[in-house]
Amino acid sequence: MLDIKDMSIIITGGCSGLGYGMAKRFSSEGAKVTICGRRKDKVLEAQDNLGSNVKAVVADITDIEDRKKLIQASVDHGGKLDTLINNAGNMYKGKIDQLDQAELINIFNTNVISGMMLLGESKKYLAETKGVNIFIGSVHNRRAFPEASPYAATKGALETLTKVLAAELGAEKIRVNCVVPGGVFTEINQRAGLFDDESAKRRLEGMASMHALGRIGTAEEIAEAVEYLICSEWTTGAILDVDGGLGLGLNNV
Repeated sequence: MLDIKDMSIIITGGCSGLGYGMAKRFSSEGAKVTICGRRKDKVLEAQDNLGSNVKAVVADITDIEDRKKLIQASVDHGGKLDTLINNAGNMYKGKIDQLDQAELINIFNTNVISGMMLLGESKKYLAETKGVNIFIGSVHNRRAFPEASPYAATKGALETLTKVLAAELGAEKIRVNCVVPGGVFTEINQRAGLFDDESAKRRLEGMASMHALGRIGTAEEIAEAVEYLICSEWTTGAILDVDGGLGLGLNNV
């Protein structure tokens, strides 16, 4: 099993939520981590809090030049690229007869297309290190939540990409895996304008009994699973559910 120490890792959307939890864990273990975000204030805050093993970059992954800038920053910071974690994403929900086409295109661009392009642009570096790409899926593909079809569709696409790209890139010793989190408190609902901090957390905690283990998860627990898939060098095409049993379909509410 590989050791994450001294690895060079990109985490998109690493300035908050799950990505921040990964950056904190991996950098504390000696990895050189490059994170990105679109909001300059959040990027600067993350840089201040996470220390010198982390390089924080203002970048929009939907922009080709920003993707190039992010990859180069990672290679400069870590001397190479071992791991790409496609974590950045947005939320869009709505009734099927009320969806906006421009919003649908935007969420697919952010959640799916940009990650595909970033992996393609990172391929030569990952081939050099026999590296790994990690997609972050969602329990929305285990439980059917009404009005969540746009978001669920993008996350379903990532699971399919995990299998297809693992097969495609295996000959170059690049691994592709996916982690599927359950209920974890992050900023994604707030950014979509669905809830404020307090109501979002209250809503998630109200789902605790839907998890077989009786509670929502933490960003640190998702980071543990991601680290396993980074370091497990004979694992590719894997879709790892880390959801406290939410996907089992319990309805103890």
